[in-house]
Amino acid sequence: MEDSTKRFSDRVENYVKYRPHYPKEIIPFLNEHIGLTDEKVIADIGSGTGISTELFLENGNKVYGIEPNKEMREAAEKYLDKYKYFISVSGTAEETLLENDSMDVVVCGQAFHWFDVQKAKSEFKRILKENGYVILLWNSRKIDTSDFLIAYEKLLLKFGTDYEKVVHKTLESGDDKTIEWFFAPQKSYVHSFKNMQVFDFEGVKGRLLSSSYAPIDNDEMLEELKNIFNKHNKNGTVEFEYETKVYWGKMK
Repeated sequence: MEDSTKRFSDRVENYVKYRPHYPKEIIPFLNEHIGLTDEKVIADIGSGTGISTELFLENGNKVYGIEPNKEMREAAEKYLDKYKYFISVSGTAEETLLENDSMDVVVCGQAFHWFDVQKAKSEFKRILKENGYVILLWNSRKIDTSDFLIAYEKLLLKFGTDYEKVVHKTLESGDDKTIEWFFAPQKSYVHSFKNMQVFDFEGVKGRLLSSSYAPIDNDEMLEELKNIFNKHNKNGTVEFEYETKVYWGKMK
């Protein structure tokens, strides 16, 4: 069985540079809906290179970044070194190494679909304070809202090593029934934000190679990517559109 914690070990540099961040509007939204002040202590589970972590550090929160992948964790430690309230932990969603009843909020950014959901639920309940919240974040790339995105999706289906499997796993985890079960017996809520990246060709190439299902050395794939870019770019750039979904609810 593949160890999902090691999938991104050889992708770190591209992941840091080219993966989408999260809309800053999420913070005031969460302040309004769950009372997210800068005093709340947060555990970012599967924190990776620190993209979701930084969203909350910028708000002034103390954030524990829980990340099992050594390369990604070290990248986050370097990237987030300027924040005094960042604490890096070599843990997993199923075994965070955090104290009982110690967290106000648990955050999972683009990581929930890699967890053992049953074990993660138990662990989140253990580390959360009474009336604590879980927030699940996904940047879902749109696949058919432009000619470029349609062609890019076809490229992934053609060359991606296990792209369809990963997409299925992500959709399954982000399915309303799965989310509903995860938060039960508490209620869960969802809100969507628009998000976008604008790239030149080097950016598009880096974005592709940041994905765990994209072959690292495949000249045919990169040649086809170049042809797609040349056909669809406008003034030297293309747009990646996303729907950023935010799920939230209490665990206990």
